Amino acid sequence: MVAALIIRGTTEDGVEVLICQRKPDQPMSLKWEFPGGKIEPGESSEDALARELNEELGITATIGRRVARVRHKYRNGGAIDLQFFLVNDFDGELENRIFNDMRWAPLGTLPGYDFLAADLGLIRDLSEGKLL
Repeated sequence: MVAALIIRGTTEDGVEVLICQRKPDQPMSLKWEFPGGKIEPGESSEDALARELNEELGITATIGRRVARVRHKYRNGGAIDLQFFLVNDFDGELENRIFNDMRWAPLGTLPGYDFLAADLGLIRDLSEGKLL
């Protein structure tokens, strides 16, 4: 699995990152997450993320460096291997194609959102200014 930390420059609140909320009819409904998805056979992680961002948000993203890799086991026994990449630049207008909600959130506010369990360690590090 791959996910994007789409960031935008410095505002009065500092750096902001795009976060997305799952729809009520999805597994782990209404949890917040970063856009991204599954790697298809034959795809690199970066190619998969660029494809997912185009499908989910209608943008052509420039995929930057990998900032984190998380392996998480859910209580139900499922496990995921998740890679997070930085996206500083993209072409096109952000379009919400699959999410319940999406918004720009200052890094310091991230712990206040109900994120997927697999993202929580990353959320802590981002909010403390450790990754970017």
